[in-house]
Amino acid sequence: MVLLAILILVILVLGLIAFVDKIPTRLADKETQTDAIVVLTGGSERLDEGLLLLTQKRAKKLFVSGVYRGVDVQRLLELSKQNREELRCCVALGYDAISTEGNAIETRAWLESEGYSSVRLVTANYHLPRSMMEFHHVMPGIRIIPHAVFPEQFKRDNWWLWPGTLNLILSEYMKFIMSALRQTYQSLTVAETGA
Repeated sequence: MVLLAILILVILVLGLIAFVDKIPTRLADKETQTDAIVVLTGGSERLDEGLLLLTQKRAKKLFVSGVYRGVDVQRLLELSKQNREELRCCVALGYDAISTEGNAIETRAWLESEGYSSVRLVTANYHLPRSMMEFHHVMPGIRIIPHAVFPEQFKRDNWWLWPGTLNLILSEYMKFIMSALRQTYQSLTVAETGA
């Protein structure tokens, strides 16, 4: 029993190290054009980056997933200190998502309604591994370009020395594991039922 516990601990620690290695430290692809830019709510840097990409014409439209009910495009632009009329036409908001899986489901529905097949996914670097996993699972036929923003308070280097970063990484890692288990279960269930 002790050996099993040690083996599980070793597997979890190695998995954690591999997970941290997936957290980007720089943008891998700044130039690829996509049909849409998708921003997951949760930090002002994300929205600002999405709007910047839209003004640079990196995509036709920007979709913000997981927006609080009652916030409209005009209010969102004001909050991000953007009040450009030319952006209003090209920003769509999703109000249904309350989780990363929900973001992926909400985004898939919007992409289908628009007829789009590629997105640039904008979120915090520490959130990107789980977000990419969720989005690929929900929409395997969509080309997804990861686009990380780098919150100043997140210390990727020597992360174990920073209590806030350590807690955030551990939380994201546990959510990543739970998402992977849920997706595996869903895949097995679908395979068994032949759906």
